[in-house]
Amino acid sequence: MPAARNRLSRAYAAAPAAALILGTLAVAAPATAATPADGGAAPAARQLAGTHPAWATAQADQGAVADSAPATARIYLAGRDAKGLADLARQLSDPSSPAYGQYLTTEQTKARFGATPEQVAAVTSWLTSAGLTVGESTPHYLQVSGSTGALAKALGTAFHTYRTPDGSSRRAPAADVTLPAQVSGSVLAVGGISTSTQTNVSHAISVRDAEAKADAQAATAFAARGVTADKKPAATLPTEPTCSEDGYGSKTAKGAPDGYEKNEPFAPCSYTPSQLRKAYGVTDAKVTGKGARIAIIDAYGLPTMEQDANHFSTVHGDQPFAAGQYREVVTPDKWVHQDDCGGPDGWAGEEALDVEMAHGLAPGAQVTYVGANSCYDDDLNAAMAKVVDEHLADVVSNSWGEIMHGKSGDIDPAVVAADNQVFQLGAVQGIGFTFSSGDCGDSSPGAAATGVNCQADSNQAQADWPSASPWVTSVGGTALELDNKAGRYGHEVSMGDQRSVLSADQKSWDPYPGFFYFGGGGGVSKDFPQPWYQHGVVPDSIAKTAADGTKSATPLRATPDVAMSGDLVAATLVGFTAGGTYSEGGYGGTSVSSPEYAAMIADAIEVRGGRAIGFANPAIYDRAHSDAFRDVNDSAVHTKFGNVVDLGVVSGSLRVRLYKLASDYGLKATCGYDTATGVGTPGKDFFKSFKLPRH
Repeated sequence: MPAARNRLSRAYAAAPAAALILGTLAVAAPATAATPADGGAAPAARQLAGTHPAWATAQADQGAVADSAPATARIYLAGRDAKGLADLARQLSDPSSPAYGQYLTTEQTKARFGATPEQVAAVTSWLTSAGLTVGESTPHYLQVSGSTGALAKALGTAFHTYRTPDGSSRRAPAADVTLPAQVSGSVLAVGGISTSTQTNVSHAISVRDAEAKADAQAATAFAARGVTADKKPAATLPTEPTCSEDGYGSKTAKGAPDGYEKNEPFAPCSYTPSQLRKAYGVTDAKVTGKGARIAIIDAYGLPTMEQDANHFSTVHGDQPFAAGQYREVVTPDKWVHQDDCGGPDGWAGEEALDVEMAHGLAPGAQVTYVGANSCYDDDLNAAMAKVVDEHLADVVSNSWGEIMHGKSGDIDPAVVAADNQVFQLGAVQGIGFTFSSGDCGDSSPGAAATGVNCQADSNQAQADWPSASPWVTSVGGTALELDNKAGRYGHEVSMGDQRSVLSADQKSWDPYPGFFYFGGGGGVSKDFPQPWYQHGVVPDSIAKTAADGTKSATPLRATPDVAMSGDLVAATLVGFTAGGTYSEGGYGGTSVSSPEYAAMIADAIEVRGGRAIGFANPAIYDRAHSDAFRDVNDSAVHTKFGNVVDLGVVSGSLRVRLYKLASDYGLKATCGYDTATGVGTPGKDFFKSFKLPRH
């Protein structure tokens, strides 16, 4: 029995099952509507903290928005017993609880926690009496439209235009929203009332696209210094793309200048699913995820996905999807915001990566792809809610996210509240969510300055959303080294790369040491208190200091929870059709890690005889410091991890780069829990630890 299990047992007995609350992004918990028959006090009006954004200052105020101006909002419904939902989600997910694993059905969940017809009628009456029109209506929200004057009447606040720090003019409420007494217990949150827009980004990028972005950054820097790179092919380095075919470091980059060590190797050829299955024990465990169900959520949809996945599997010696094993839920007629989000083409690589990794590591599992109608928060939330409402999966992989704090303002508190509600509704039904932790180290402005998959709007080091939610499994990244002879697991270090470019005279690397290029996300979130399952595993030395340096008297939520292979240098092979042509290439990012871990959970469900694992974090931390997980420790690997990437001659220039692995920005894998790799990666007893005792 892992040592952490006893600590969790004591903590569960001593601590009340209380709903997790937000810190700096405070969202008032919705009060359950009380009536005299309940014996409770009459409901009172309630303010929604944080609905007046911090950037909407008096100094930035440009005046009131005209009452006649059009306005929209999304009113999220609290449902019955919001606190009871959080309490039950904890009890059913915690291995130390007597109720562990006694999940509700979809119908039971709706009956116990869904919004009542009376609540919906009360909220509708409140909105329409103010002059608003209710459009789309779901079990989770009402979409309303009308004039700004009508919205102001309903929400108890005027709307003004403000100049934001990024120089734009945006509408926002002049004060926090006030809910009247008759609906204060029925409304969870009000979203979309400020015109600052939250969009999510994919946490996947191809080697070629990443190189193009980095080359553009390097060209600007070189021009400023009068440096020219890659003029002529070098006679001593291959002019065709070259990698180490027989495992990590199996081929020396002869002719390359010295870097971090002599005789640095060519980077490994992109890993295939069969290699990853072997490395992480799936092959030895003889599991396929049969009987388990995985959902993948991204934006839009690739029309050739099933065909591409089947072709990819067949080419690489795996079985394609069986008839009915793969399905899609997409609504192309409702796709919106394609210019902002990159459209289906912009998300095609992400979708292919997610589907092919899920199928690759759990080839017997059912896979359902659910395409959100855009990369906006409300559309992705709706896609997640659909999976939960229809119980489409046992585990849901999500390889996207966003920063919570930026130059243009903080994330909408309604997004946080609405997403957490969906995660809790999933938890009580035995549905778990995995999220990529990001590809930008600590997501600070320093990382964003050179990182190729960062959000430039960041104004501080931080953990990303939804990865930071206490109700999801945050999956970080590693660089995986395979044993050269057997192709089995060799070593792992944290996912983080420094990048240098071959000089024009082919004799040196520039800059040297390289700049930060790509790295797994993570950090301590100042927005959430430490969840119960991290007690005794994440030390206070980590948990009491947020990523941005803010000190806390009490522990905070730390991310990631676990990690798996995702580095861009030790990349993963992906194949899909673009522009009518199927092709394959290396991809990296915690976008690889999230569906990998979701597939491992699916495999573990098979080991459990089909019994769901649900929200996995309590089980993960229950197994910390045991052989179920490998502790990733950068300093324990006695190599500098220099790698040469040779892309051959591209547009007349030889593209050769030097990378140093285990060089994440602001994060490092150390002994024990760390904010680069969490408790570690699945170890030799991962599947064994999930076997149920025989009776």
